[in-house]
Amino acid sequence: GAENPHNFLLPSDSKQIIFGHVIDGAAILEQHRMPQMVIDICRQHHGTTLMKFFYFKAKERNPDIQESEYRYPGPIPQTREAAVVSIADSCEAAVRAMDHPTNQKINEFVTNLIQDRLLDGQLDDSGLTMKEIKIIQHSLVNGLCSTFHSRIKYPKMESEAVEMKQEQERRDKNGN
Repeated sequence: GAENPHNFLLPSDSKQIIFGHVIDGAAILEQHRMPQMVIDICRQHHGTTLMKFFYFKAKERNPDIQESEYRYPGPIPQTREAAVVSIADSCEAAVRAMDHPTNQKINEFVTNLIQDRLLDGQLDDSGLTMKEIKIIQHSLVNGLCSTFHSRIKYPKMESEAVEMKQEQERRDKNGN
C-alpha cells in the first residue's frame, strides 16, 4: 500500500488537516444546499473525541501537551442519526485498517469503541437508549464481519474453474 502522508508531518499539522475534513465537508454540503440535518451530522460525527494517535505522538515530543488540543471541536452528536454515523464511521475506518480482521477482532473493537464513546460522554445528547445502542452494536458487528471477512481459497474449485475456462476456449476456437 501507499505510505501514510501523516508519517512525514508533525502531529499538530496532521491534526489541522484532519480537523479540516469536518469543516470543509460541512462547507461543501452547505454550498450544495443539502438538508440542515445532513450538515449537522457532518459537524457532529466526530463529536469532541480525542485524536488518540496524534495526541500520543505529540505527547512523545512534548509531555506538557494538553489533551484538549487534540479533541475535535464538536459538538457531540445531538441526534440518534448523528450518533449512528459517528459510531459507524469510526468502526468502518478502523476495521478497514486492521491487518487480517476476524469476527472476534471486529466484535471486540466495536464493543470497546462504543464503551469508550459512552464513558467519554460522546453519546449523552444523542437520545439513544442502551437498548438502541446494543442494536447498533450488533448490526455493525454483523455488517462489518460480512464485509471484511477473510476469504478462504479453495484450490480444487480454482483448478476446476481453470479447466472449464480452457474447455470453453477450445470450443470457441473450434467454432462449437
